[in-house]
Amino acid sequence: MTPSETSLEELLLQVRRFVEERNWQKYHKPSALAISAAIETSELLELFQWRTDEEIESQLKSDEYRTAIADEVADVMIYLLRMCDRVGISPSKAITDKLVKNAKKYPAEDVRGRLPVKVRKPA
Repeated sequence: MTPSETSLEELLLQVRRFVEERNWQKYHKPSALAISAAIETSELLELFQWRTDEEIESQLKSDEYRTAIADEVADVMIYLLRMCDRVGISPSKAITDKLVKNAKKYPAEDVRGRLPVKVRKPA
């Protein structure tokens, strides 16, 4: 199976094995995993900090920049998958359930082509 065909549950098991092989389970309390995910998200944000949209679009043509983004995205996802494993959440089910909730909260016919009211900039 290629990496692009690997399910979230399979990735969760790979992360679990990685952690178990290093005996790191004792460090993976939910609060520590949430904090670590937030820290890694901050590192992802740093790749965009102080850059204009045009600069970012230009840099996205660089393999080096895209690899740096991919590395940080992977770090965030690893911690989130570990959180799911630690607290007994199926990541696929959580995402599917949330998309159903969001579809009800933001019906396409009501929000198509515009931001929902709560995230719009003030006039």
